[in-house]
Amino acid sequence: MVKFIKKTCLKGVFVLLLMNVFSACSDLEENPDFTTQDNFFNTAEQLELGVNAIYDGIGYGQDWENHFYNRFVFECLVGYQVGWEKGPLNYQNGNVSPDDVYISIYWRISYENINRANSIIAKADELKDAGATNVALIDRVKAEAQFLRAFYYYNLVRYFNNIPVTTSPTLSDQDLPSNENGEQKALELIQSDLLMARDILPESYGPSEAGRATRWAAEALLMKAYLQGEKWSEAYNVAQTIIDESGMSLFDDFANTFSVETENMGPRIFEAQVSASANAGENQVYHAHFVPADLPNDLGGVGWHWLNSTKDFREKYDPNDKRIAGTFIQEYPSNRVGRNDDGEWPIVRWSPDAPYNLSRFGGLVPADSDPNNPEELIYSAAWSAKYTEVGISNAYMNEKNIVYLRYADVLLGHSEAANESNMGDPYYGINEVRRRAGLTPLSGLSQSQLRDAIVNERVLEFAMESEVYPELKRKSTYGGSPDYLGDYIEDFIETYNVDRSLSPRDYVLPLPLNEVLGNPNVTQNPEYQ
Repeated sequence: MVKFIKKTCLKGVFVLLLMNVFSACSDLEENPDFTTQDNFFNTAEQLELGVNAIYDGIGYGQDWENHFYNRFVFECLVGYQVGWEKGPLNYQNGNVSPDDVYISIYWRISYENINRANSIIAKADELKDAGATNVALIDRVKAEAQFLRAFYYYNLVRYFNNIPVTTSPTLSDQDLPSNENGEQKALELIQSDLLMARDILPESYGPSEAGRATRWAAEALLMKAYLQGEKWSEAYNVAQTIIDESGMSLFDDFANTFSVETENMGPRIFEAQVSASANAGENQVYHAHFVPADLPNDLGGVGWHWLNSTKDFREKYDPNDKRIAGTFIQEYPSNRVGRNDDGEWPIVRWSPDAPYNLSRFGGLVPADSDPNNPEELIYSAAWSAKYTEVGISNAYMNEKNIVYLRYADVLLGHSEAANESNMGDPYYGINEVRRRAGLTPLSGLSQSQLRDAIVNERVLEFAMESEVYPELKRKSTYGGSPDYLGDYIEDFIETYNVDRSLSPRDYVLPLPLNEVLGNPNVTQNPEYQ
């Protein structure tokens, strides 16, 4: 069953990559006998069912290593986020290869859904040419498919650079796309799709349609695509439009950016819908991977953890930064040291005085701590609070949506574009973000100083959201200056004595091995040849 709208069951079908085979839910009002696109997508309503499946790919989908979790693994390349499990550990040590399972699954999910979007877009045009009714719905569904195609391409090009680009459904191995000049082709298609989509998509939907792409989602992604292509004036104009016309403002409490109670509201522009209570198969694996290893199982623990931020990174935040409470778990009940005299699991709290190392249990409260002595009950690992839910009945009863686009990104993009283009007020966006964080506003900086400040603010704002690595990568060139990504990696290596050397491979992911072997029209990134 395809489900992307929160606590609402949508019935859907989906196009499989390289095959025109569709699957249907058992509770459709009708249970048609169909096997091809030609004899099913014949109405606007059927087309809408098809686009619903494309949304499914940005959420939990069908894979444990799903779209968003694979990106969390990629994030470990920077070194501010680490883990002991094989995948994250390989990335934090700089050991990335074309046969990596996270890359291959991420690639497959992305191109499956690009292929679905291509099919929906083509069929929408066919239906309109054939005089179909409900043209408004057809146009909206096509615009949603264009947005989603742009979304998947954008989140490929920022990791892999030159990627294969196609706008037609892939029906056989005779029409496999090339990746020659793929980065530029992808950015041009992304921008074209979003320019068309933004003029059709509504600014909002009713509660039963929450989760669908809006005009503001298209505008925000367009701004990011312009930044990716260094089209500064275009990015500035789009960001200014969102600021002037959307009516958005930041939540006063940073934690509301990720809370269940404020889903699909305000500055949360586009998010994947998650609700294990609505569908047990829709649990998101972020919690299970980021939760503290010593959190009791009946409070959402699982007895292991895979990802957290380092103590050094946690200390980069100003102690007065109001984002800390919404970014990191500050305290929690721990089962590592046994129960206290009251028969309760003692509460442990984060402290810079606690010891830390990169081993699996190196950031936990020491096992020999006195469960009745609060001064000993301290830990140093920077556990993520953004999508973890301490207190849930088990680690897979998740309710938090995964936020992909939010207003803070627009504000920081506005400052970056203004700073690089000498248009408008380059301090407006970053100072709005800093105001909400309770930090002093910036002024009087040179262009390069403000550039550095914007990059730093992005890192602190979007830590553990899979945005730091691609953003540092975008702003860095290997051997260039400033080399934001290289500086982070070098600092990680030196701080924790990691057996790793900065490499050109750190600045781009390899195309998956099965793509290179199976598609004669693609060429592996030169760093991996």
